[in-house]
Amino acid sequence: MKSLKVCFVMVLFFCVMTSFAFAGERQLSRSWLWDSNPVEMQDMSKYKKAPPYRIGFSNASISNSWRVFMAREVQAEAEKHKDVISKLYITDAQDKPDKQIGDTEDLVAKGCDLIILSAATMAALDPITTRIHKQGIPVVCLDRRVTSDNFASFVTASNFTQGRVMMLWLCQMLKGKGNIVMLPGIAGAGPAEERIVGAKEILSQFPGVKVLDTQYTSWSPSEGKRVMSAMIQSYGDKINGVWCDSGLQGSGAIEALAEANMKVPITGEDLNAYLTRVQKYKFPAMSIGFPVKQGAEAVRTSLKILQGISVPFIVNVTRKVLTTVDTDDVKSDQPWAVSYTHLRAHETADVISYAVFCLKKGGGGGG
Repeated sequence: MKSLKVCFVMVLFFCVMTSFAFAGERQLSRSWLWDSNPVEMQDMSKYKKAPPYRIGFSNASISNSWRVFMAREVQAEAEKHKDVISKLYITDAQDKPDKQIGDTEDLVAKGCDLIILSAATMAALDPITTRIHKQGIPVVCLDRRVTSDNFASFVTASNFTQGRVMMLWLCQMLKGKGNIVMLPGIAGAGPAEERIVGAKEILSQFPGVKVLDTQYTSWSPSEGKRVMSAMIQSYGDKINGVWCDSGLQGSGAIEALAEANMKVPITGEDLNAYLTRVQKYKFPAMSIGFPVKQGAEAVRTSLKILQGISVPFIVNVTRKVLTTVDTDDVKSDQPWAVSYTHLRAHETADVISYAVFCLKKGGGGGG
């Protein structure tokens, strides 16, 4: 009898341990999923100088609403530090790498003590960033980095994480089997390419999920709708899910899907147009934020550098996950409807404050 009890306990222990092992295979590590980079502090003492400072912001563009509000965060934060920032120059490259190279050279010629750079493409802006870095002028990459590590700090919200979390939610919504299409942003732009890399890392864990097509959308709602409509024409009801790396093209993609009466899971970002359409058409959807407050953080990081204070090589800004339906590994930080209502109120207030700010400044940019 005693030996039977011992055998029963051993069998039970084996079953429990086996179930844990299988659970470990099914579920991905959240720490890996969230790309928790080690904090590598960089010595900035060589850049220390007395204020006032002249700072240049070489912006890839203000071609969509996200970039408009991110630039507004840069301006608003600089306004808070008028006692030490004598001039903030802002340029708009209109998504043209060649123009941004010229813009950046012009900022250096203006005698800027530091350059904040949001690169149109990683590769095109790398040579001039490297040259500025070697000249001893610190560069803070904002939201979009360059190919090399030749800069002082990178303020971001991990794009690898964004791609992974979006794809993990989508694959789990499909229960590991089905066909998807991918609608990333701009070819060659850091966020778009890094989000694709993150998404493919997850796809490798779900062999039953197949990618029918991948097309860039310029982070444009109208282009997102056009591309999605074309994919619907090509693949029809073979499309079981849609991976958009942003709410910009995501909002247009939802319109195309709704018009075709295709209510499939879709990913995006917490932008008002995307959240509004998810609510309106009642789509199964998820969102992971790519905060515009990176702009303000870039200014704060820049001031630390110019004061000779050590900063992290990668500054990861916190973000929020929203879902209409939770999966095993991707769960909403708060109810979708609450976030939607809050964001609409927040954006309305932000639009008003931005309009007042521009009127005070006589129009907009910092030079």
